[in-house]
Amino acid sequence: MGGFGLVLALALGLSGCVPGQRDSTTATPSVSATTAKTGAPTPSPVPTASPTSAAAPVFAAGVEAFAQMLATLSVDDQPESYTGYVRDYFAHWEDANGNGCNTRAEVLIAQTLAAITRHGSCTIDTGSWVSLYDGVTLMTAGDLDIDHVVPLSEAWKSGAWQWDAATREQFANDLGYAGSLLAVSASSNRSKGDKDPARWMPVSGATCDYVQRWIGVKFRWSLTVDTAEKTVLSATLVGCAVASQPVPTKATVTRTSNQAPAPVTGGNGSGDSVTDPDYGTCKAAKANGRGPYISGVDPEYAFYRDGDSDGMVCE
Repeated sequence: MGGFGLVLALALGLSGCVPGQRDSTTATPSVSATTAKTGAPTPSPVPTASPTSAAAPVFAAGVEAFAQMLATLSVDDQPESYTGYVRDYFAHWEDANGNGCNTRAEVLIAQTLAAITRHGSCTIDTGSWVSLYDGVTLMTAGDLDIDHVVPLSEAWKSGAWQWDAATREQFANDLGYAGSLLAVSASSNRSKGDKDPARWMPVSGATCDYVQRWIGVKFRWSLTVDTAEKTVLSATLVGCAVASQPVPTKATVTRTSNQAPAPVTGGNGSGDSVTDPDYGTCKAAKANGRGPYISGVDPEYAFYRDGDSDGMVCE
C-alpha cells in the first residue's frame, strides 16, 4: 500500500469519532390509581422518560475521515504562551526543486484556470484564479497573495516553535499537499490575517473546503488545536456533504526543543559581534528557534554583545 493509501486507511480507522447511537428511552412504571376517601380515583402519575445521552455528530462519508483526523490532534489552550515568533524563521518562496520557479509561482501555475503568461525565469503575469475566500475571479497575478492556510504564526503557536529551521522551511513551502497553500485575493488574505477558524471564516460556500484544508494541514504537520478552534471545526464538518480535499500524508517533523521560549520582551541588541559556538551568530541562533538569551539565566548570554544593555541578547 502506498503512503497516501496507508494514511487514508489509518485515518479512516481511527477511533473516537464514530457516530454513536442514541440511548433508548425508558418510561417509569405507572402507579396504579388509588381511591380517595371520597371514592374518586386519584390520577396515576404521567410516565416520564429518562434522560438520553446526546447523539454523537454524524458526518458524511469521506468527511468522517477529517473528523477522525481532528480527533487525533492534541489540544493546547495556551498557544499564546509560545512567544518569540518571527516570520523570517520560516524561509518561504524557495525554489525547492531547482526548476527556476519559486513556491509562489508554482502555486499560481497549479491553481490557474486558464493559460498563464510569464516573464523572466518564472515570474507569473496573468492567468485566471478564483479566490476561495471571497469568490472573486482575478486575472492579474499581482492581485493575488499566496496564503498559508494555517498561518505561519499559528503554526508557531501550535508546535512549530519546537521545529528546526529545515522543518519550518518545508512547512512554509509545502507543495506536497494541495490543501496547504492557496492563491487568494490580497484583500481577503488581509481580512483573514493570522486568525484561526474560531475567529474568521471565508464566504459561506467555502467553509467546508476551508476547514478540511485547515484540519489536513494540522494533521499533516502534527500541530495542536485549542478548544474553541476544535469546536468550530467539528461543528462546520457536520454540515459538509462531501470531502473536497484528499487525506494528507504525514510530514517528517524534526524537533529541536521541548522547552517553550521564555515569554519575555526586550530591546534591539544585535549580539552578532561575538561568536556562539553552537550557531555562530544571533541570526543563525534565532533561525533555529533560539533566543532571547537572558543575563543570569542563559549561559549563551555571555557569547553575545548586549548592544542596548537590557539584559537580553538575540531578541
